[in-house]
Amino acid sequence: MDTVSAVAGRRVVVLDGGLSNQLAAAGHDLADALWSARLLHDDPGAITAAHLAYFRAGAEVAITSSYQATFEGFAARGHAEADAAVLLRRSVALARAAASEVDGQRWVAASVGPYGAMLADGSEYRGRYGLGVAELERFHRPRMEVLAAAGPDAFALETIPDVDEAEALLRIADDIGIPAWLSFSTKGNFTNAGQSLDEAFALAADSAALFAAGVNCCAPADVLPAVEIAARRTGKPVVVYPNGGGEWDGARNTWRGSPGFDTALLADWIAAGARLIGGCCRVGPTEIAQLASSVRGLDQQ
Repeated sequence: MDTVSAVAGRRVVVLDGGLSNQLAAAGHDLADALWSARLLHDDPGAITAAHLAYFRAGAEVAITSSYQATFEGFAARGHAEADAAVLLRRSVALARAAASEVDGQRWVAASVGPYGAMLADGSEYRGRYGLGVAELERFHRPRMEVLAAAGPDAFALETIPDVDEAEALLRIADDIGIPAWLSFSTKGNFTNAGQSLDEAFALAADSAALFAAGVNCCAPADVLPAVEIAARRTGKPVVVYPNGGGEWDGARNTWRGSPGFDTALLADWIAAGARLIGGCCRVGPTEIAQLASSVRGLDQQ
């Protein structure tokens, strides 16, 4: 199936919500440097169940549990390189297994989180790791090649805080050739590393593999300006999946502030160019069901 054609030929594709909060709601302790990726080894069935909850809520795309899954992170937990590759491939297989349990077309996007996610200290909300583009490319390429071999429909290059890291990821995606979306983590009209979104999305415009660009894990109020900039600078469909609001406390591994996800914002996002819409942290199946219903309602107007 062709993810690019699916987006180009439709109004909106509904993404899933936060995998980690769904796993936590099911009783799993994710206070671990591997976060949800720990369950790829310890309880893979829990990941399938979480994907399935989102599919049943109306999501059409499952983003895999590989966000924080890296060779380096698994090695720190005693997993040999070959075992780590098995776990990375498993992330795609588990999402496929969930898709097989529901009717209709479902897609799998292999999550590629930022270098900072491996550090497990909230660095993805700051960027500027002190590494250059070439070093970041060396870090990301091995796991992206393994994920690609597992046969996802697309890459989700997500929560990227920094233009340098985006450049590294796009080099790899263009080499591999699997369709990809790129979503920056942002504050206002800037990446979390402080670069303007005009600069960030100008970089994304030139990638052959990239079929959508946008933002994720940002405040819902920051989405609309980002959609407008992404649509203008890239000429591509826009992907957005904000968090439920609040601020991440990396030192304590917890969110501060009350969550809230207002589907009344959807119409403006779609009018501005958003074509893949979902949720990130603190957005669960209930909110995705509301989002899917709202999208259907807008389609009928």
